[in-house]
Amino acid sequence: MSDLEDLHGVRSDSLGSWKFQVHTPGLGVHGTNGFDMDSRLKTFIVEDNSTIRENLVDTLEELTCIVAIGYAEAEEEANDWLERNADGWELAIVDLFLKQGSGLGVLQACVERLPHQKMVVLSNYATADIRKRCMQLGADAVFDKSNEIDALIDFCVAQASARPARIF
Repeated sequence: MSDLEDLHGVRSDSLGSWKFQVHTPGLGVHGTNGFDMDSRLKTFIVEDNSTIRENLVDTLEELTCIVAIGYAEAEEEANDWLERNADGWELAIVDLFLKQGSGLGVLQACVERLPHQKMVVLSNYATADIRKRCMQLGADAVFDKSNEIDALIDFCVAQASARPARIF
């Protein structure tokens, strides 16, 4: 174990006022970047391509008010995490094509989520038919990876702004 890794598998390092935490599947958070975690949208990512997932998380954490609290690469893994953490997330970003199963199955499993929890699809295959099917399964929005990242960013910002103020 490195000097930066704790017993829970979450590595962390502090540099001045900046604190970085690297996500380990199912355990921790990634990149708090000095923001109070309670003020950020707790976001779960369902994406099997690690490069895309890491770039997406980095971009959204830098440009919006989200914090990635976990990720899954397969339908069953995503459904298990979302069920175990039923009230612990506010936004799920779901790809359709996964290592096992489909993002459609993830959407279907979360049809009865809490009213403040939003699910969006981010896919390279955001055709009119796919968009319609995703919306039928309860997606709040569907974005094309190739040309609608700005719209996803706008969605995340709008969701963070629309949240009721938290009283501590």
